[in-house]
Order: sequence, then C-alpha cells, then structure tokens
Amino acid sequence: MEEAMAQSQVSFAPGQIVKGTVIEIRQKEVMIDIGYKSEGSVPVNEFEDHDEELKLEYEVDVLILQLEDRDGMVVLSHEQAIFKKNWDNIKTICEEGGHIKGRVKAAVKGGLIVNIGVEAFLPSSQIDVTTPYDLDPYVGQTYDFKVMKLNLERQNIVLSRRELIEEERSAKRAELLSDMVPGDIRKGTVKNLTDFGAFVDLNGLDGLLHITDMSWGRITHPSQMLATGQELEVVILDINKESERVSLGLKQKQANPWDKIEEKYPVGGKIAGRVVNLMPYGAFIELEPGVEGLVHVSELSWTKRINKPSEVLKAGEDIEAVVLGINQDEQKISLGIRQLDTNPWDLAEEKYKVGAKVSGKIRNLTSYGAFMGLEEGLDAMIHVSDISWTRKINHPSEVLQKGLDVEAQVLEVDRENQRISVGIKQLAEDPWDKIDELYKIGDLVDGKVSKLASFGAFVGLEHDIDGLVHISQVSEERIEKIKDVLKVGEEVRARVIKIDRADRRIGLSIKAATYTTEQLKEEEAVLDALKPGEDLVALQHAFDTFGDEGEAETAEPEAPASAAEEAKAEEPEAPAKDEADAPTEEEAKADD
Repeated sequence: MEEAMAQSQVSFAPGQIVKGTVIEIRQKEVMIDIGYKSEGSVPVNEFEDHDEELKLEYEVDVLILQLEDRDGMVVLSHEQAIFKKNWDNIKTICEEGGHIKGRVKAAVKGGLIVNIGVEAFLPSSQIDVTTPYDLDPYVGQTYDFKVMKLNLERQNIVLSRRELIEEERSAKRAELLSDMVPGDIRKGTVKNLTDFGAFVDLNGLDGLLHITDMSWGRITHPSQMLATGQELEVVILDINKESERVSLGLKQKQANPWDKIEEKYPVGGKIAGRVVNLMPYGAFIELEPGVEGLVHVSELSWTKRINKPSEVLKAGEDIEAVVLGINQDEQKISLGIRQLDTNPWDLAEEKYKVGAKVSGKIRNLTSYGAFMGLEEGLDAMIHVSDISWTRKINHPSEVLQKGLDVEAQVLEVDRENQRISVGIKQLAEDPWDKIDELYKIGDLVDGKVSKLASFGAFVGLEHDIDGLVHISQVSEERIEKIKDVLKVGEEVRARVIKIDRADRRIGLSIKAATYTTEQLKEEEAVLDALKPGEDLVALQHAFDTFGDEGEAETAEPEAPASAAEEAKAEEPEAPAKDEADAPTEEEAKADD
C-alpha cells in the first residue's frame, strides 16, 4: 500500500527519463511498465542487443514522448533516453578530445552511421588509414572512435577511427625508432612495390627496401623477388629519427660474393657464365648472383672485326671465358673469349715465312689493294703496287675480283699490328731487269691499243709491258682527238723512241715506224726538249697525269663496268703502300 501510494505521487511529463520494466516482448514493439496508469510501448529496433536487453522483468531507461496516444497508451523511446542521458557525456568527451566506443549501425553514402548512444556519422576517409571501397564488412562491428566535430544545435556528431589508428601507429613508430639500431634484423610485411624498391611495414613503421639492396645479383624489378603481403626478415641499414625514415636491406643477410673474389676467380682461369646484358662496347657475363664480368668487344675474336657483341652473342646464352683482370674495390672483372683459342698471329711468322708462296681467294677489294684469305680469320693484303711489274694499275678491280683464286709471295709479317703483306708480281721475274735485252731504241714493235687518253694511247706489248704513243707521235698531221684515229683493241705497229729505266716507261711512235735513222735522231731530240706546259705534253708528264685524266676517254675491255662498285672496301682506305695496309683497331675500351 505504501509503495503504491509513493508511486502514485510520482509526476510524469513528456521529455522525462524514467525507469521501466519489460512486461511483454512483441514482434515489432516492447511493452514497458513505468508505473503510470497505462503501459508504454518502445519499437523493438531501438534495442541493439535483443539477447541481453530484451528480457522480461528487465529494467530499462526510457524517455516519455507522449503520455497518451489515441489508444490511451504511453509512447516511450529507449534510444532517445540513452541519447539524452549520454549527450552531456559526449560533449565532455569531445571537449577533452577523448575516445568513445560505438557500434556501426549502417552503411550510407559517404560513410557509416555509428551508434555511440546517439547516432553519429563516420566519413569513409576516417574509417581506416587507407579509404576502403567496400563498407559492408564494417556494419555490426564495434570500435573505438574519436569525436571530431559536435554541433549542439543540430545534434550532429562526426567521428574518426583513422586518427586513433594513426595515433597508435605513431606511438608504435616512436617506440620502434627508440629501440631500433642499424644491423638489427626485423620482421616485416611487404606493403607496396614500386620500380625503385619496396615499402615494408615493420609493425607500425614503414621502411624502404631499395632494389639495389634486395639481391647481390641483377634484378630489374622488385616483383622478381617480392610480392605484396609477403612476410620477410630484413636488416636495418640506416635510421633517420627526425624524418622517421628507415633504410632496409635483404641481401645483407648473405655474405658479399665479392669477398675473396680473387681466390674464386684467379686471373688466367677459365670460367662459365651467362650473358645478362649486351652493350655496344661489350657483354656482361654473370658468374654467380651478384658477380658479373665484362667481355669487351675487342676481346671476342683474334681475327674477326666485330662491331658489337650482339653479332656473336645473345642474352641468356651460356658461355665460357677467361679471367683477364680483377678490380675488387670497383667490383669489376675483365673477361675474354678469344683467349680460349690460340692466337693465330702467334704462329703467323712461323707459318707464313717471308718469301714463301701462299694461295687463297680474294676476299675483298679496296682502293689501295686487295685482301686475300689465307685461313679462317687471317687475311693478307696485296697492295696495288705489288700486283704487276709493268702495268700501271689504278684499282685492283682492273685485274682481280672477289672469289678469284690467286697465288702470291709473303713480303712481310707484322705480328704486333696483325698484318701480312703479300705480292703477286714477286712470283714472276721483273721484265725491266732485262729491258735492254727485250727492247732497244729504234726497234719496230707490234701491239694492241689497250687504253685511250686525251694525250695519247697505251699500246700493249709483249712481256706484259705497255708503251705510250703520244698524240703528237700518231701522225704527221695535227690530231685534235686521239679517238678520231685510234680505237681500243686496234693492232698497230710503232717504233721505240724512248726507254726510261728509272721511271719504267717506253715511248712509242706510230708515225716514226717508217722513219730513216736520221729522222729518228731528229725526232728524239725534239722529244727530249719538250717540257710540261708546252703545246706538246712531255712523255713523262703524260705518264704522270694518266691516272688523273686518262679514265675520261679510255676503256679497259678486260675490266668490268661495275668494278668500282665491287671494290668498295669494308676497311678504311689507305692511299699508299707505306701507310696502313689494313685498318687498325682504334676503339678504346669503354668503362662498364
């Protein structure tokens, strides 16, 4: 009776928070007795955990919304009672920058709705350190949050979970940085891969593992060794506490392969390796992970002229080489492939003695001579001046062609410069040694016109000797153009009017073929008195200028029209025999 009287004295008003007892649980509402003349109802969805809160005789806080509705029932709200009860607590937490626990209620556009006693909004950017794309996995989960913004008038609350995570990570980073020293080995997880390395999470502190510190061997991208999410142990290389940057290493867990490198690969020893990179100046050979040697392009062959390594090697190929030198400080090894074979030039002086007779095919023609193959990779040079004793040869294509089998005599072997000089004419006797026996002034000779020039005609005589008929010696009458009176291949009879042993020249006269002895002496005196620059060009000058102007009006039947094209050289030109007979290798070894 006393309790009933005391309760009847309690005043009830809308907006008041009172305690009530659960008397019935329905499908959509919960019936609660607050001691008023009628029961009140609360929507069932206002109770977060039905198993714990929704029990008969369970006491809960409710807010009176309306004392009587149209059915005479009291309208109550459990959720608003909690909101009003916790509002002052939330304001205090926000002012002090404190934390509050809440349960994610639903995912909405731009973030999550969180129940912290009242509904609050958690933006997507504040859910985690990285913004998640899928928000559904967070619904129903309970987390700690930090109140970021509070609007009392609109009763708006904005939360952040990210700030708590970052504060926690910052604390962990500070702890890790204080404990960490270079040389430590730490466990971590690969967080991200870039072209230059990988970022590793060291339990709250990110460190950079540079690509050069991943392996002693050659790798082109971190993905060749690592994958995102992979767990691994790394070595602490350097720590910058101010910027919180940590440099990591993976290869440092293993011994440096360059230690005692000279013992593993002695100079002169043979090694096996794999071609890993081709450059214009050489090829890099991997001997073992982290150890590479360079084969310079000049060390690929003793005899072949190789312009770039890709002509004989390809990436990924397994090869053998010889160690030529080691620089441990700069971590460089010089290798050679040609040293696997005997240098043919070491045996050249013995094999091709001066004066010996050799044979081979013409391999190439140049403006200054021809190259004859003696053996694989070993050529000899025939200078244009060593082709004939008697003929003035302007280009070797006049008498030689590629693929022609020839014999020659060894003239010189230069092992240091890797050159062998041979001559064709040296196999025959020089007819000029006995020219006095073959021809005398006044002799009548028969021959065939071989060339025409503006100043006269060359006539081929016996013993492979050419004589020159100057234009003034063709006829008693003045001749303007030699081609008007003579043709290549025409047979003529002429008289020897001059023999010059020093310059190896014979002067002929067609018109003097019918002269008397007195006329011959008179004509010879006229020829001897001629000087260059006068109306009649001297015989000597005619010979000298033939190489410059003679080709304009002459044709050589036995020389093909394309001889000049066929004679284009692969080697650089050398204008005279006393200069370089063959191209020299000027390429400087490049720094790898």
